[in-house]
Amino acid sequence: MPYPQFDRSRLRTLPLRERVHDMILDEVLPLDAEGDRFAHPDLAAVAERIAQARERGAAVILLMGAHVIKMGLSRFVIDLMERGLVTLVGMNGAGPIHDYELALIGATTESVARYITEGQFGLWQETGRINEIVARGMSDGLGYGEALGREIAEGEYPHKDVSVLAAGYRLRVPVTVHIGIGQDIIHEHPNCDGGALGEASYRDFLVFTEQVTRLDGGVMLNYGTAVMGPEVYLKALAMARNVAHQEGRKINKFTTAVFDLIDLGDDLSKEAAKSDARYYYRPFKTILVRTVQDGGESYYIRGPHRGTLPALHRLLTD
Repeated sequence: MPYPQFDRSRLRTLPLRERVHDMILDEVLPLDAEGDRFAHPDLAAVAERIAQARERGAAVILLMGAHVIKMGLSRFVIDLMERGLVTLVGMNGAGPIHDYELALIGATTESVARYITEGQFGLWQETGRINEIVARGMSDGLGYGEALGREIAEGEYPHKDVSVLAAGYRLRVPVTVHIGIGQDIIHEHPNCDGGALGEASYRDFLVFTEQVTRLDGGVMLNYGTAVMGPEVYLKALAMARNVAHQEGRKINKFTTAVFDLIDLGDDLSKEAAKSDARYYYRPFKTILVRTVQDGGESYYIRGPHRGTLPALHRLLTD
């Protein structure tokens, strides 16, 4: 007999107008904002590698956690896409939620501590519509990011100008979404179709993997995603290298850069021992060491997103 399952029809969802938002549109930085002043000796090298990659037509992939959006940096990502400096943006499942809410109501982010006590966390009516949008797009042959990007770009969204997803759809730059079922608030909703979301996200994974086939001579940027970014990248690289190996080619001469806050120490040339907690930080061993050990190079830029991304943007646009 099957195990008993939770009855989602018993849930109560509320409109977003009743939610207290921790981020509003005014916190999305303009491109001329100074941001947090930031300098790093390796940042210019990363910018140079990106410029060189685009000159030779190689991929520049930006994998990012949702905090890039929550820190008000959407316009910087969009501008890099518009300039052709980024060829794909990959997000976890939380990123599109904040992108969608900002485009729709000009606000996003709720306090977990405030709403989890009464069980209201994540159960907001408008946000739950993402489930239907992605399922509808999936039936049209679209992936997760393209489906949601089309909805925002073509629909009545007052603040679509700050939507990374809408920009991707408009510019034909892939914005891929890599979910883990049960990890995002829209999975709580009664209208969630796990099969549709999974299929749409898997299509995005294949789009991402196709971009990785163009990574030789290119750049892979990992902004604040400690699990999704390195794991999706690792599997995609294995697939791309498998086919390249059969064809007598290599995908090994490229640059990776991780942007985060953790102190990894001075020696990043080899992974930490298993007795060291840093061993279990995937961006270190996967992105900075293992996948570039046969011809690539890597950089670790430690600092807050509101400092590192505007600083990189300034270097690239000068």
